[in-house]
Amino acid sequence: MAKKILLLDGNSLAYRAFFALPLLTNEHGIHTNAVYGFTMMLQRILEEENPTHMMVAFDAGKTTFRHETFSEYKGGRQKTPPELSEQFPYLRKLIDAYRIKRYELDNYEADDIIGTLSLEAERAGDEVVVISGDKDMTQLVSPSTTVYITRKGITDIEKYTVDHVREKYGLSPLQIIDMKGLMGDSSDNIPGVPGVGEKTALKLLAAHGSVEGVYEAIDQQKGKLKEKLVANEELAHISKKLATIERNAPIDISLEELAYDGPDQDELVKVWHELAFKTLLEKMDYTAEQTEKEEMKFQVLEHVDSSILEDEMAVHLELYDEHYHTCELLGVSLATAAKTYVIPMSVVEQSEEFRAWFRDPSKKKYMSDSKASTAAFYRCGIELNGVEFDLMLGAYIVNPSLTYTDLSNIVREYGYTDVATDEQIYGKGAKKSVPAEEVLHEHIARKARTIWTVRPVVLKKLEDNEQFDLYYHLELPLATILGAMESLGVKVDKDQLANMGKELAEKLAEIEKNIYWIAGQEFNINSPKQLGVVLFENLGLPVLKKTKTGYSTAADVLEKLEGQHEIISHILLYRQLGKLLSTYIEGLLKEIHEDGKVHTRFQQALTTTGRLSSTNPNLQNIPVRLEEGRKIRKAFVPSEENWLMVAADYSQIELRVLAHMSEDERLVEAFKNDLDIHTATAMDVFHVEAEEVTGDMRRAAKAVNFGIVYGISDYGLSQNLNITRKEAAAFIDRYFVSFPGVRKYMDDTVQSAKKDGFVTTIMKRRRYLPDITSSNFNLRSFAERTAMNTPIQGSAADIIKKAMIDMADALEREGMQTRMLLQVHDELIFEAPQDELEKLKTLVPQVMESAVTLNVPLKVDFAFGDTWFDTK
Repeated sequence: MAKKILLLDGNSLAYRAFFALPLLTNEHGIHTNAVYGFTMMLQRILEEENPTHMMVAFDAGKTTFRHETFSEYKGGRQKTPPELSEQFPYLRKLIDAYRIKRYELDNYEADDIIGTLSLEAERAGDEVVVISGDKDMTQLVSPSTTVYITRKGITDIEKYTVDHVREKYGLSPLQIIDMKGLMGDSSDNIPGVPGVGEKTALKLLAAHGSVEGVYEAIDQQKGKLKEKLVANEELAHISKKLATIERNAPIDISLEELAYDGPDQDELVKVWHELAFKTLLEKMDYTAEQTEKEEMKFQVLEHVDSSILEDEMAVHLELYDEHYHTCELLGVSLATAAKTYVIPMSVVEQSEEFRAWFRDPSKKKYMSDSKASTAAFYRCGIELNGVEFDLMLGAYIVNPSLTYTDLSNIVREYGYTDVATDEQIYGKGAKKSVPAEEVLHEHIARKARTIWTVRPVVLKKLEDNEQFDLYYHLELPLATILGAMESLGVKVDKDQLANMGKELAEKLAEIEKNIYWIAGQEFNINSPKQLGVVLFENLGLPVLKKTKTGYSTAADVLEKLEGQHEIISHILLYRQLGKLLSTYIEGLLKEIHEDGKVHTRFQQALTTTGRLSSTNPNLQNIPVRLEEGRKIRKAFVPSEENWLMVAADYSQIELRVLAHMSEDERLVEAFKNDLDIHTATAMDVFHVEAEEVTGDMRRAAKAVNFGIVYGISDYGLSQNLNITRKEAAAFIDRYFVSFPGVRKYMDDTVQSAKKDGFVTTIMKRRRYLPDITSSNFNLRSFAERTAMNTPIQGSAADIIKKAMIDMADALEREGMQTRMLLQVHDELIFEAPQDELEKLKTLVPQVMESAVTLNVPLKVDFAFGDTWFDTK
């Protein structure tokens, strides 16, 4: 049976991939773009060609037998970029995971290995496909060998057959060598005949067939061309020799050894995880049967006997989807070092032994997502205590850029591939369904078993990173608190919200009429195309930006046009109020549960700074700049009569953290003396006294103060203050002259990030910055700004998380009924009985202000009212 043999030029393809793709890095700062491009090409080739045999050939070193003929061979090549060099070990690891044979030979190039094997395969009657980025390979084309040359990247391939070579060049494949002999090849520093280009070379070969033929008929040439040919005859013959691929190299590998049976899926998944090829992992058709190498032994329990409930166990609650406040609960699995159990939900809910074990804080539970489990068990009346390990939180702290929630994807980061993804088990979209019982039970069982197995690996990484305290004393207890807050929910006055919606709809209709009257016509305001015609053609406003489909009417464009025509302010307001109505009022109404409350989900393992994020609904992003947006908070009310809403907000916490971390004397002194920090900054920067600070000065100082925290550029500040970039740059320079400690802190932080590859918060939370040493200016600049602001933002996030834990402890210790409901960035929201208000006025600021000790005081603003709106 004839073989189909694929021979790949490893070096050439790696170079093509590297320069075709932008620099990509994984969380460890390792560049991956060449490996990624090579992988994409390989995936496509495997699907299209279905080979029986494969090999990737590599160059063995810088010198080859050709250097004996011409010492300057390949002498003009630039040094391989280090960002590419570091990828070759990973490329080899990838090829091994695909179980593709790779080969290199001292003193020879990859071309020679491929040329020798392709000739052997031709003689055996096999089909050969050669893949390279080097057109020199086209000389290998024959009736049984096709050469694929990558162009414009790595996946755009031109296929060279005998007919294609003849059609493109008017030559046979072997004459490609003669063409190179005459015209040379600058990429390999093959000289050729100076002054002879491709067009002349093709004309000479059409007439004389070969380099030798040209010189046999040299008298037929005339003028300068003849002079060049005669003067450089030796160079022409040397160049042809250099361009000739050796097809009799002393290789010690046979065609039979190239047999290809497909990749080692487990190893491939490990490599892709190591390189952070998330898209490839998501697209991989990787069934549960393929991944489950080990036999899974487990017992399904029809009732829970207290004898199986040990002092420490891995526990997994299986949820049908991520909406754990409402989704179906499918069962529980337990695992110890020796045994694994699966318990159907009907058994779980009826078992008093199980409830007691879960309630007991002395029984250690190791879980995958303890917050989701806390909230989901709450629906069944099961209280969860004693959580000692949370896999998702541990993995997130180790590397916050990996935000997986599916247990299967999390553990693959640590090399464990025995658990299928939920999508593989349940499907997705309209086809999603609960599988057969035996499939479901095994899936659940594997999750508990994996939690038990992976736990020590994650804990070891946390200890190595000095992050165990962050994990054990901050994130883990916070998960239980958040689960309880989510389950409690926040009451919403549905009627009030609906009435707001009616009022907003009426206001929108009024604005719509005004826009039509000003425009002199009716049109679809929400259509960028129609709006663009009205603004830029009918009304003649200046065109600031165009898109592929017409005029840009994006918000930034309209904001720049504001003041040039009265219609612009109406359109901007129409858009803002329209979003309020659709996203925040209508959206909130859909999220109200039967208990009259909304139960948001706080994403604890999502952001790279450590901040919490809120979804379904997002209660952190309710707009408050517009009065109509602030009014939405009026619908959030206490769940009990004669109770109040209470808000406690850290004042300028990020600037206080900046003062602490930078140790800038002026900044520290300003906070210690409880000065208005923006006025104090304006005094320093503008060299004026407090009474001389104008509103514009304070506004500019405030923009710089907060801009510094977020690594603002002169361009960003110029946009914020509507000044020139030159003025903004001068303002920033004056700021750093006034606060030299801040400048030093930022410079030192960037240097530390370049050395370590990451930055940390005051509680040792890390953010990896692989682009901090990138040769790409934009990538590097963004990473530098991130290095400056992440420790500040992340430390502020750490502080309020610590405050939440301390507040929960304080409320319990004091035996108070007050309940913590929400965290909104730097603010905590409570509901409280009126008779506890006086105590809270002292307790809440005291607890929050003492959450951590900085070298400047923390300050908390306390407020209360009948609704959330009234707390401001």
